[in-house]
Parts: sequence; structure tokens; C-alpha cells
Amino acid sequence: MKRNSLSSFSVCLWLLFTAVMLQAVASAKGKYAHMLFNELFEDYSNALRPVEDTDKVLNVTLQITLSQIKDMDERNQILSAYLWIRQSWYDAYLKWDKDKYDGLDSIRIPSNLVWRPDIVLYNKADDDFSEPVNTNVVLRYDGKITWDAPAITKSSCVVDVSYFPFDSQQCNLTFGSWTYNGNQVDIINSLDSGDLSDFVEDVEWEIHGMPAVRNVITYGCCSEPYPDVTFTLMLKRKSSFYIFNLLLPCILISFLAPLGFYLPADSGEKVSLGVTVLLALTVFQLMVAEIMPPSENVPLIGKYYIATMTMITASTALTIIIMNLHHCGSEAKPVPQWARVVILDYMSKIFFVYDVGENCTSPKREKEEERKLEGDDGCQRRHKEVRSHLSNRNDDCDLKEKLNGNLNKSYGVHGEDVRETVNCCSCYKMLIKNIEYIANCVRDHKANRAKGIEWKKVAKVMDRFFMWIFFIMVFFMSVLIIGKAA
Repeated sequence: MKRNSLSSFSVCLWLLFTAVMLQAVASAKGKYAHMLFNELFEDYSNALRPVEDTDKVLNVTLQITLSQIKDMDERNQILSAYLWIRQSWYDAYLKWDKDKYDGLDSIRIPSNLVWRPDIVLYNKADDDFSEPVNTNVVLRYDGKITWDAPAITKSSCVVDVSYFPFDSQQCNLTFGSWTYNGNQVDIINSLDSGDLSDFVEDVEWEIHGMPAVRNVITYGCCSEPYPDVTFTLMLKRKSSFYIFNLLLPCILISFLAPLGFYLPADSGEKVSLGVTVLLALTVFQLMVAEIMPPSENVPLIGKYYIATMTMITASTALTIIIMNLHHCGSEAKPVPQWARVVILDYMSKIFFVYDVGENCTSPKREKEEERKLEGDDGCQRRHKEVRSHLSNRNDDCDLKEKLNGNLNKSYGVHGEDVRETVNCCSCYKMLIKNIEYIANCVRDHKANRAKGIEWKKVAKVMDRFFMWIFFIMVFFMSVLIIGKAA
């Protein structure tokens, strides 16, 4: 028991001694840091370029880390991004011997105490021209300064919406010194591309790379070269949202337009269906126009909307013309011979169009036609029998008139029987004339009705023809837009 108590006591003493020594070392480090800071910045000025020879170029290494894409404003062509900007350079006046300061190799001080390169974003599109964030810089004993500063940048980006919503964009972020030329401050990119290891996935855009290129440009105002580093952010739009909310409804509405030709003409809804579809597409077109910039490049989905609206306008106009054909009636001219041959004989068979009111799947069609023909033959036979009977009665009347005339001549008989016979014959003649007039009226009515039925069938055939034509057009337009997107 005594040995255990002694061992635990020795451990406690060792821990206490270690803590005291660490505290002493920390206090020593803090003392040397204060001493170093006072000696370094006693005669230091952050207004001048920190080089011993003014003709010597100061190299600044630049590295960009993309953290998040905050917004992509296509209409105003502005990209908002959250960046981490790292700059490092060597200050010739901020060096020390770390052995004199108990091995102190680095200190962290406010960035406004040291000279900083005036590297800015050239294509900045923000109204805020404030100073960079005054984060601390890391100062090493060999004079190397590393400055990490976060920034929310708004840069101008030329947006090409020709293939919206299947488009890809390339936005440039160009960094360079605002006042120093290439003979004074030279900018070097530390990596061949921007750092995307800490990038937060965006819901609308995919990042396919961020290559970096160093450029040296000579402007017209000055003869000195001005270097810059351009980071090209390659973006690919995630089109699922726009497919389900803009493109797919348009395709479904487009397939409703040809069905207006299949709608019966007597329903009175053919034109209203076309106008309703046209108004629905106009609403979607306005939604796309609000998103896109007002440029000459019409987006792919906008072209599809315009083509579909043109097709629906044409279908509505054709529907009005076909409805006029449908309602021609008996007062119209007969169907021309070429239309009867081409439309009624050939096209009706190609598009499976039967007489108005008939269904191609009805099994009773042939039986009804046979009954109709038998009924017409029976009526004709009955009409012929009536006429033959009346003609026979007429012949009997003539015979009776002759016999009565002979009797009157031979016997001199005059009486009421002769008058009744003559009146009966005249009644039969009037009845025959009336029946013939009624038959002619019925025949003319059937001919006029057949003329109207022919025009209705012509309208129905043309409806079916344009329906398939417009279905094919909508299908190929949909395939074309998907092919261009791919």
C-alpha cells in the first residue's frame, strides 16, 4: 500500500512539473514574440513595396479555392461565388533569426500592418468597392507572408442560353494588380487549376473544372506588361428541374393540338381547344422570357415554344376552314370530281374514314346497308305497282268511256253513271300527278342531302389527314430538341 501511494504521488509531481515547464515555455514564447514584433515593426512602413532593390520584381503567388456558388443570375449575367483567396510573397524587411528568439519561426499579425499587393478581381460586377477582409497574415522567419482571406465575389459572366436548359457556361475570374505593372509585381498561379476539394455541391450547377491560365497583357494606355491569372469556371446546368416544369408540360400540351382535328365538328369545341392550348404555351413562353437575358440568342426551349405556337395557330386556322366545309349544306356546289376521286376514294381508305356517323369497328354496317337497299327496292316496287294499278284503272276508265259513248249513241242513254265514271277517272289522274310531284321532291331532297353528306365526309377526311400530319410534326420537333440537347 505504501509503494502504491508513493508511485501515485511521484506521478502527480511529474505532471505538475510538466505543466509548470510548459507554462514557462509558453510565457517565454510570448515574451520573444512581443520582442520580435517590436523589433520588426520599429522602422517598418507598409506603404512601399518590400524589396531591397527597387528594380527587382516582387513575385506574388495566387491560389483560389471555390467554396460555393451562391447565385447565377442569367438575366443580369452575374455570377456570385464564395471564394478563399490565398496570396503569398516575401517581404525583405520582415526576417529574423529564429535561434535568437528561442526557435520562434512564425507569428500571426493583422494584415493591415504589412504591405499587401493590390490584387483585385478585374471583372467585378458589384457595387461594393470596400477593402478586403482584414484577416491575420502568417509571417515566417524567412520573410514569407501568407494571407488567407474569404471573399464573396460578383463577377460578370457572358451567358450563352442557346441550349437552355441543357446549356453549359464558362465564367472567368480574372485577378491582377490594379496599380503595379509586371516589372514591379508579378503574379504566379500556384496550381494549374482552382482548388475544388472544399466545394459545396450546388442544386442547379455541376462543376466540371476550374483551370487557371496566366496572361500577360499590354494595354493601350501603358507600355509596361500587366500580368493576370484567369480562372475559368466550367459549369453544367442540372436540367431536371426545367425538364419537369417547363419542357415536359409543353410537350404534353403540344400533343393536344392535333387532337383538335379528331374532335367532332358538331361539338363546337374545336376552335376553343386550339385557343386554350395557344394561351397555355404563351404562359410558359413568358416564364422562360423572365429568366433569360434579352439577347439575340433565342434559347432552345424558346424555339420549341415558338414552333409549337406557330403549329397550333396553323392548326386553328385549318380547323376553321374545315368547319366551313363541314357546314356547306345542300346549297353549296357539288364536290369537284378531283376531290371526289382523291379525297373520297383514296384518302378516305388510307386514313380509315367512313361515312359520317359510322364507326369503322361496327359489325352491323353491311347489314344496315343491305336493309337500306332492300328498303329502297321495295319502295320502288311499290311505287311501280301503284303506277301500274293506276294506269290499269285509267285504261278501264277509257274503255268505259268508249262503251258509254257507244251506248249513248246507239240507245240514247244519259244518266248519272256516266258522270260518276268521268269524275272517277279525273281523280285518278290528279292523284298520279301528286304522287309524281312528291316523288320528285323526295328525290331532290335525297340528292341535296347526299351533297351535304359528301362535304361532311370531305371535311372529316381532311381533319384526319391534318391530325396525322401535325402528330408527326410534334414528334419530330420533340426528337429534334432532345437530339440538340444531347
